[in-house]
Amino acid sequence: MNDVATRPLIYRRLGRQAYEPVWRAMQAFTDQRGPDTPDELWLVEHDPVFTQGLAGKAEHVLNPGGIPVVQTDRGGQVTYHGPGQVVLYPLLNLDRRGLGVRCLVDRLEQAVIDLLAERGLEAERRDGAPGVYLAGAKIASIGLKVRRGCTYHGLAFNVAMDLTPFSLINPCGYVGMAMTELAAHLDGVEFDRAADWLSTAICRLLGYHRVEESGNPPLGLAPAAALP
Repeated sequence: MNDVATRPLIYRRLGRQAYEPVWRAMQAFTDQRGPDTPDELWLVEHDPVFTQGLAGKAEHVLNPGGIPVVQTDRGGQVTYHGPGQVVLYPLLNLDRRGLGVRCLVDRLEQAVIDLLAERGLEAERRDGAPGVYLAGAKIASIGLKVRRGCTYHGLAFNVAMDLTPFSLINPCGYVGMAMTELAAHLDGVEFDRAADWLSTAICRLLGYHRVEESGNPPLGLAPAAALP
């Protein structure tokens, strides 16, 4: 068997997209993939949306206002996605890689911790509360779904965004949880640069080499270049 470091990871930049079409495309990709289908990593910036996990409780959505709430099939409670947040969806065949879900979560968290450490910022995990925390506030959230031995959903990293919508929910089910973003701790941060930092760290920790895919968008999605 080849060393895992030689494995390609198809990297798709989807641009800004509504949440639900991307979620449905992830489901379709997972259902249709075969034993030799390469793993993929999708980068997306979502329109404003609250998403509820399978265990999500309605009382954690305090006042959504005009922001839609979507019930999804990932783990966890409610969170917010919006412009300026890097969202990376690893679509991996865990059985083929011999990875457990806990191991994948640890490595996604570590990718954020490493990225921040390389820029002089000390982040941490918290027992029982998946994600990454910086200066006492949450900067990255993780929620996954495993189906047929394969994973979808993934990692949301707050880069330079409006954090106000987080005050309209109990983020990840925690009352009063403070949220932060990279721009509050690092000057001049840009979405694309942060996405490249994070995708590079993920590939390194999971033993992939990144292969850019500029065409052939996932089912039901427009090419990133065609988006307004």
